[in-house]
Amino acid sequence: MTTTPFGRFFLPGPTEVHPDVLVLMTRPMIAHRGRAMSNLLAGMLNPLRALFRTECHPLIGTCSATAFMEMAVRSGIRSRVLSLVSGSFGKRFAAIAQACGRDVVTLEVAPGKTVDPDMLRDALIRTEVDAVTLVHSETSTGALAPLEQLAEVVHEFDGVMLLVDAVTSLAGCPVETDAWKLDFVLTGSQKALALPPGLALAAHSDRMIERAKSVPERGGYLDIVSYAEAAENNQPTNTPCVSLLYALDGQLKRNESAGGVEARWQRHREMLEAMERWVDQKGHDLGMSYLPAKDRRSWTVSCLNVREGTGRTIQHAMADRGWTIASGYGELKHHTIRIGHMGDHTVSELEELLGVLEEVAA
Repeated sequence: MTTTPFGRFFLPGPTEVHPDVLVLMTRPMIAHRGRAMSNLLAGMLNPLRALFRTECHPLIGTCSATAFMEMAVRSGIRSRVLSLVSGSFGKRFAAIAQACGRDVVTLEVAPGKTVDPDMLRDALIRTEVDAVTLVHSETSTGALAPLEQLAEVVHEFDGVMLLVDAVTSLAGCPVETDAWKLDFVLTGSQKALALPPGLALAAHSDRMIERAKSVPERGGYLDIVSYAEAAENNQPTNTPCVSLLYALDGQLKRNESAGGVEARWQRHREMLEAMERWVDQKGHDLGMSYLPAKDRRSWTVSCLNVREGTGRTIQHAMADRGWTIASGYGELKHHTIRIGHMGDHTVSELEELLGVLEEVAA
């Protein structure tokens, strides 16, 4: 099997996993209803609270983040939802709501754009809904929604829940679950947490649990009430992937020893700034530019316009040199590239990648 040095895998997910984390997954199994499991989950409680900036018991599921999107829908929407769509994953949230039998109204903006607070307020005035879904960091476009300001607007309307996909934002930029009164915030293990795929994590408000109790047919496997009760007792709801929990525990400890979530945010911010400098100074001459506006750029995923038809060509040329990036997503695949600068990557690793990208694009 061919291997490459750590620090050359810059997909927008799954993210490269550090060898020190991978080795943790080789530990022996434990009983998932025994004392060892309870102690493992209890030990992760405060680090997860710090990560989500919450006082609730965060939820852990052996599933993809998409499953927790469905949990949000089944438990948080009574009948009608306003889905904010700024890219493919906003569309996915809306599609899941529709598949679960909810009445869906969409507020859509062009790729690279985000819904502004005034647009949201106007939509909520015109349309009666009991929930709003949104994607904080849209992985397909690299656009970062103004979550704090959007949350303020949602809370102007009584009884409207705010359900947030923070898959490529949590652990990579500020997400203040309690301070911003976010009702449900979900993420996946394979993004800014820099773990293997297979775990979904979430935090919730008290009123999210109360809403769920009033929603019939919210399902069994993804019932948030069952998840919350299990979490409060340091128990899994169903048989978990023990090896991934070992990795999560170890990564949380590594994060704390490196300065906590604020230091992680700062490192991701510095990587975004390094990307922006390179695009301004060199990328522009190579026909590259950012898709999102400067104040709406994800701290973890950069989506760059390239010359028409060259997106896949650049991606393949980078792969030939041992570096992994992504072409555009969906309708953007031929004229954009995406670089996932998140997880355990550093500015120096990113700058080395950009040096190779400059050669390839030239």
